[in-house]
Amino acid sequence: MKNPSCCGLPPTKSRKFIRQTVWATTIWSCSILSFPAVAQTTNPLSAFAAFCFDPHLTATTAQERIVADGTRLDFYDAMPFSAPNPTFVTVGTQGRPRTPGTDRRCEVSFDGIRGADAVETVLAALADEGIDRDAPLPVTHADAALPGTLLLAARYLNPNRIAVVHAGTRMGPDDVVETFASVERLTPQASAEAAE
Repeated sequence: MKNPSCCGLPPTKSRKFIRQTVWATTIWSCSILSFPAVAQTTNPLSAFAAFCFDPHLTATTAQERIVADGTRLDFYDAMPFSAPNPTFVTVGTQGRPRTPGTDRRCEVSFDGIRGADAVETVLAALADEGIDRDAPLPVTHADAALPGTLLLAARYLNPNRIAVVHAGTRMGPDDVVETFASVERLTPQASAEAAE
């Protein structure tokens, strides 16, 4: 039997063509796989939904994945899953003091009045994560509602941990109305106290 040919090429050139094609395909495939799995988004609310509920988010990854032009970030995690030490970052804002009874905050804000969009985003993110069991609002957040608050609610992350979500509009750092979306995780002790 004669050596088969490929693409109308003689057999020796055919084998070379196949080797080059396989090599090029392998390099292309490897280069695709080497790109980061998660890219930054320029929509602050989409970034909030995509990343703020991730328990492995750190200050570094929050800044890389969430912060885009015009986005402000207030993030801290006193008990991180993916870092050996507490991690925090603020971008474009002074940051608020740590809320008593919490060990994590991920808050995104930006200029403009999109409070209803923020609420829709937070509720959709909760649903996507399967965080759908209402919890009592802890005493530490009883006075957290602002004049522009459209959502202030507590949900069980799991049977032992509670998170508080907060969204709406408020005055921003430049005396311009800003939209914000925030999630704070209560400590195990504060979660137990709130659940009583």
